[in-house]
Amino acid sequence: MAKEAKKDPSELSVEEKLKALYQLQTMLSEIDKIKTLRGELPLEVQDLKDEVEGLGTRIENIKTDIEELKANVAAKKVEIETAKASIEKYKDQQDNVRNNREYDVLTKEIEFQSLEVELCEKRIREYTASIKTKEEEITKSEVALEERKKDLEVKKNELEEIVSETKQEEEKLRDKAKNLETAIEPRLLQAFKRIRKNSRNGLGITYVQRGACGGCFNKIPPQRQMDIRMRKKIIVCEYCGRIMIDPELAGVAPERQLDTKIK
Repeated sequence: MAKEAKKDPSELSVEEKLKALYQLQTMLSEIDKIKTLRGELPLEVQDLKDEVEGLGTRIENIKTDIEELKANVAAKKVEIETAKASIEKYKDQQDNVRNNREYDVLTKEIEFQSLEVELCEKRIREYTASIKTKEEEITKSEVALEERKKDLEVKKNELEEIVSETKQEEEKLRDKAKNLETAIEPRLLQAFKRIRKNSRNGLGITYVQRGACGGCFNKIPPQRQMDIRMRKKIIVCEYCGRIMIDPELAGVAPERQLDTKIK
């Protein structure tokens, strides 16, 4: 038996359009509940991943700095040995000078090289202190990294557990929602999605509850309520912009209104 051809969305009656929209809203609300169940876990997992990556990069950068400082220490030690060799050479030359002027020049050279040794030793002390500080930073960062890795593993396991429990249900709902969207006029669907995106509770369509909008709870005039029940045109709440339907179309039993008379 051949399948019945799917009705063109533009040919649907207003009632059919409203019913399809409400069905879509119901499915999307279920998907929202699943996302709420996951809570902030996806964001927490991503934040922890970023933190772990940042700490890893920080540790590598500090290690690079330490290697540069060690290279500087080695270079300064070479400079010290060179300066000391020059001092010994100048002292030997002082024993063979021919006049005071040559002696004074060599003395100044010895003083200069001695100052170079002192300066190099000072730089070595500074570099060594920096190396110690950075090694302490690495130790702290490595401890923090291990802690964050453990936190990340715990959060990932929590998220994976929740996702595994809800994934199949979410996929079914998404497939149904996509299939239902094809039966809704694109312009109306776009308007519905825009309203839903701008509402805090994710409702793009709602039904009348006790004479008020089920989304913002503002009162709806009696004539407008009658128009909603007639299902002849798309009516939106003048306060919040949500599309309105009557409770019966939403599958909700209409609430009885109690008439109160002032005696």
